[in-house]
Amino acid sequence: MSEMIALAASAPPAVVYPLYLQAIIAIVKGAVLLFVLLTLAAYAVFAERRILAFMQGRVGPNRAGPFGFLQPLADVFKLLTKEEANPPFADKWLYYAAPAIITITSMLTFAVIPFGPSDWFIITDLNVGLLFFLALSSLGVYSIVLAGWSSNSKYAALGGLRATAQMISYELPMSLALVGVVLAAGTFSLREIVCAQSGLWFIVIQPVGFAVFLIAAVAESRRTPFDLPEAENEIVAGFHTEYSSMKFALFFLGEYVSIMLLSCIIAVVYLGGWHGPWLPPPLWMLIKVGALVFFFIWIRATFPRLRYDHLMELGWKWLLPLAIANVVITAALLLAFPKLVQGAGK
Repeated sequence: MSEMIALAASAPPAVVYPLYLQAIIAIVKGAVLLFVLLTLAAYAVFAERRILAFMQGRVGPNRAGPFGFLQPLADVFKLLTKEEANPPFADKWLYYAAPAIITITSMLTFAVIPFGPSDWFIITDLNVGLLFFLALSSLGVYSIVLAGWSSNSKYAALGGLRATAQMISYELPMSLALVGVVLAAGTFSLREIVCAQSGLWFIVIQPVGFAVFLIAAVAESRRTPFDLPEAENEIVAGFHTEYSSMKFALFFLGEYVSIMLLSCIIAVVYLGGWHGPWLPPPLWMLIKVGALVFFFIWIRATFPRLRYDHLMELGWKWLLPLAIANVVITAALLLAFPKLVQGAGK
């Protein structure tokens, strides 16, 4: 302990910028992140269409630009020029606010995601970054619920009710799965959680928590095989049936931003974040996130949609007990062997 205190005392003091300069730096980093995020979300749609086409023996979009690389731009122009169709009996304010909520909450969470060890690769390092992620992901439920209810449509209402039950059911095991990581790392800060994995990634010491979180993350993003809130062959398109043009696009933008966000959280919490040999730290983070986004696409081409009772059974009868057992076992190991998990992580 005395050696650590002496080392901290000998370290050079951190550079403290004036308040106005800190605000300017935060705005610039946020603008860069927003541009990169929107671009990657657009090309995630393109990548999914091409990968699914390859897996299913089809061609996929290949007409707009070389190899179809301009297809996202063509999609944006198409959505901007489509007619705005507004239901006459909808609750206007909630109807307009719903698609914005899911996009804003997903994008705000990226402010606490560390892409590298330097301060330039994170907008703000909250000491409760993990709680910030859970809080905003819970607020995203309101978008789906309000969209289904405010549209004044039976199909949209059914989709909203399905999404509400599904996201509440899987929010519990997803949150409990993270408790084991918090116990092992001893912090809620995402940057410190990554630093705690410099010796061993938490996927090795938390395999059950990783599996529970991964399945719950797929359900939270409403992706196949958990896409019951927008099942086309059952309820037309679910909660966004009555949406068109850019309001319709915002829901899908929010979905793909959420996929990248959940991939970032999994990479940070379980896969060591920016840690890796040879390559620069931010590049390792991007590789891990890209692999996880591919996983989300892969399962869409592989699994059929679950039945609704099977969806609820998986969440309440399997994932929730496993998440609770993981927390209890992790806490017991930490009490019995205080240096076991911390030594493996650090």
